[in-house]
Formats: sequence, C-alpha cells, structure tokens
Amino acid sequence: MRHLVSSFAALLAGAVFSNAAAADASYTMADYGRVVKIDAHLHLHNVAPAFMAAARRQNFKALTINVDYPDFPPLDDQQQAAIELKQQFPQDIAWAASFPVDGSDQPAWLPATRHRVDTALKAGAVGVKVWKNIGMGLRGKDGQLVMIDDARFKPLFDDFARRGVPLLGHQGEPHNCWLPLEQMTVNNDRAYFKAHPQYHMHLHPEMPSWEAHMAARDRLLAAHPGMRFIGMHLASLERDVGELAAFLDKFPAAVVDVAARIGQLQHQSHKDRERVRRFFIKYQDRILYGSDIAQAPGQDGAALAKEAEGVWRMHWRYFNTADSFKVADLDKPVTGLALPRDVVDKLYRKNAERAFPGAWEAKP
Repeated sequence: MRHLVSSFAALLAGAVFSNAAAADASYTMADYGRVVKIDAHLHLHNVAPAFMAAARRQNFKALTINVDYPDFPPLDDQQQAAIELKQQFPQDIAWAASFPVDGSDQPAWLPATRHRVDTALKAGAVGVKVWKNIGMGLRGKDGQLVMIDDARFKPLFDDFARRGVPLLGHQGEPHNCWLPLEQMTVNNDRAYFKAHPQYHMHLHPEMPSWEAHMAARDRLLAAHPGMRFIGMHLASLERDVGELAAFLDKFPAAVVDVAARIGQLQHQSHKDRERVRRFFIKYQDRILYGSDIAQAPGQDGAALAKEAEGVWRMHWRYFNTADSFKVADLDKPVTGLALPRDVVDKLYRKNAERAFPGAWEAKP
C-alpha cells in the first residue's frame, strides 16, 4: 500500500510538473493560426469582407475604434461602418465610439455629447475613445490648450466612471515626439513625425511638454479611481517599461495596449531582453495586444488583409519565439521574448475579453 501511495504521489507530482512546464512553454510560429487572438486596436472604415475573411482564417477577432481624427472619415461615418461590421460579424468584431470636442466650451455640448454616447452604447459600442486633440489641438477662449482633466469634461467622465464605461485614452504622444528626428529611438517615429510636423513637438516649444500631458492624464485618473481606463499606445509611457510599471502600480484599475508601440518595446529589449520579458510576465493581466492598423482611404479589404497579416505575424514572432530577426523599426536585429503560453493567452485574448465583457458575443 505504501508503495502504491508513493507511486501515486510521484505520478501526481509528475503531472503537476508537466502542466507547469506546458504553461511555461512558448507558442511557435506553427501555432499562429490555431490560437484565438484579438487585435484590440484597429481602425476599419467599411465592412471589408475580404479583410474579415482573412482575419477569420488567422483566428483573429478585432476591436475597431472610432477616432476624432481629421485623416479618418467623419465620426458619424466611422460609427455607421462599425455598426454594420458588428451586425455582419457579431462574434468577430467589437467597436468603440468617440465624440467631437469642438464646441465643448458651449452649454449645449455636454447634453449633446451625453446623448451621442448613450446612442452609441445602445448601438453596441463597448467603450469610448478620447484622442490627443485634447491637449494638442483644442483651445479655449483664452487661446490656451485644453487638457484632458479640464473641468468641461468632468461631468462626462464622472458618467463613465459611475456607469463602468471603459475610456480608451490616447494622451500626448511617444516621448520621441519631443526629440529631434536624429535622436528618436525607432524608425517609425522618425517617419511619422517627419510626415506630420504639426504633431512633432520638438518643432513647437510653445506646446505642453510630454510631462504635462502625462500629469494631466494622471490627474484625471486620480479624480476617478474606479474608472475603467485603457491607456492606448502603452499610455504614452513606451520609452521605459519601468515608468509604465510605476503607472500600472499607481492606477490598479488601468490597463494598457501595445498598439503602435511594439517598436519601442523592441528597442528596449534589444538592450535588455530579460527586463522587458520580466515586465510582461509581472503585468500579464494588464496588457492588451493591438496593432493600430488603419484602413487607408479607398483601401480594399484584400489589400488591408495583406498588410495586416505581415504585421500580425511579425508581432507574434516577437512575443512568442526566441528568434533573432530584422524589424522595420530598428536598424539591428531583435530577439523575440518567447513569453509563456499563459501570458500570451492573456495578452492576445483574455485581457481584452475582461476589459470589454461580452464584446465578441452575438447579441440575441
């Protein structure tokens, strides 16, 4: 009997070890198509059935986000496209709404915006996005830039906190925005700010500093401690995972996505791979995968799908393998993080499902 008990204990210990080892193991490129994934930061502007078919083949679901961005279609058109996408692909698409900020100093703006948000939520929106035009474009009657913690927005954000409406926040820009082009850490930022000098804050010293934008966002969160906040683009703290960790520690209700900032992570992991890897493992419940792929004017679904697949596969390789490979953002090869499968499942699906409950379910 003692021998049987010992054998059973050894078998049980072996099973536990085997399960732990499996959890610690990494996915491979061969797993890419079979693992269910969510891209929690896309911008789709029409139904694009060819794109949706390609996403399904690759086991991707998506969150398409409306943005008050002049290079995108008007907000009403973005919202209508998102509603149509959700209707046609209820288990594959979720969407987040937005609202215009022009006229936000007028008495009629708040009730109109509340009505707009309510209408969007009833139509299926799972959150509301605020963009960098607050803090970098919108000005008050005194000519000063209006920051995200301005009193005009407080009643709206009070509503969101009270009702549990997720706020998707893009405040400021990457820290590179305040540096000369030659000092920026990734090629993508150099290309973007060269093409968009109006957003290159190094050229506009009269504008608020990066620190001022981060402080305004933090004041907003401190005033709404229970708010469900999703910090877009690593909450603009992409330059240092240590700074990002401090933000997540300070605001335990906040999560972040990696959209359009994976290059900055690769820049850091090129210098110290284990530091970045430890960050993802420690904060595995707080990070969402997103690409920030945006449908260009006139771009059809097939072309968008081809673009997306290249981006998605590169990101999967970075997070899941220990391969050394070339990426567009850096001039030297980067080594993948080879994150454990449990961490990747959270990064690519579970955290998004928790941040947006029921978002990818068909409504009865």
